[in-house]
Amino acid sequence: MMTEALRRYRSSEHDSVRWDEFPLRDGDIVVSTPPKSGTTWVQMMCALLIFQTPDLPQPLEVLSPWLDQLRTPQEEVYARFAEQKHRRVIKTHTPLDGLPLDPRVSYIVVARHPLDRALSLYHQSANIDVKRMRAFQDGSDSRSRPVSAPLPSAREWLRYWCLPQPTDDQGIAVPASLHLTVHHLYDAWERRTQPNVRLLHYVDLCADLAGQMAALAEWLGMTVNESVWPDLVKAATFDEMKSHAERLAPDTEILKDPVKFFRSGRSGDSRDFLTEDDLDAYRKRIGELAPKPFLDWLHREATCHQ
Repeated sequence: MMTEALRRYRSSEHDSVRWDEFPLRDGDIVVSTPPKSGTTWVQMMCALLIFQTPDLPQPLEVLSPWLDQLRTPQEEVYARFAEQKHRRVIKTHTPLDGLPLDPRVSYIVVARHPLDRALSLYHQSANIDVKRMRAFQDGSDSRSRPVSAPLPSAREWLRYWCLPQPTDDQGIAVPASLHLTVHHLYDAWERRTQPNVRLLHYVDLCADLAGQMAALAEWLGMTVNESVWPDLVKAATFDEMKSHAERLAPDTEILKDPVKFFRSGRSGDSRDFLTEDDLDAYRKRIGELAPKPFLDWLHREATCHQ
């Protein structure tokens, strides 16, 4: 088990302290990603590999709850996981240095080009029903409230997201934070040789979904019936997941439209909103946060749905 002190991460939506007393099991799978980096995609792959059918027995967020989300009481989330008899898939946006790292557990971290992730967050924000979000948060111990002010332009959003944030070094998760994104992914990069840590990249999932799923199954020690394999890969494609958005999109109680959660686009769209000066500022800022070999890997691009 991990002996170093866990870093605490919290926002208006989640608090990593919920991991402190959670009883992990042998074989658990933890999917740890910055939001809008492929979380739901990898949860779906894991669920398909576990159940070996495209017709999952329950909605994905019931099969794979977000453990440290504040909208659901801790006791209820713990009880949901305790009732599960199958191999569990646990969702979190907490970096690995905020999680209890158990050698019996498999940890999957998914990376995505930071600017593409930020643009996806921008569109996700427009799809949130603020009144519903506030209603949920009024019953939680959240420290802040969402505001109903109109969204800025995509360029303004992306430029702000790249700026240093005053809470970066206090262990508080800030959605509009390049710093936290790089910290999350670089921390996983440094742990990638550990046998129970798997670091995936969004562009690799785009380029070779079947190959990535097969490699994931092997790493998880799963054997898949060849007769159902094509159906499982098809069920994990963007178009298929979008067509079943009501059962696969997370946070459906606060989304205006679950289908829009699976927004289609291409890798690199975010750069279309920025000037060369903006991009130079981004490169300078991110170059201060992590070494070049990691950033070269992180910044790979591919044509893909998101």
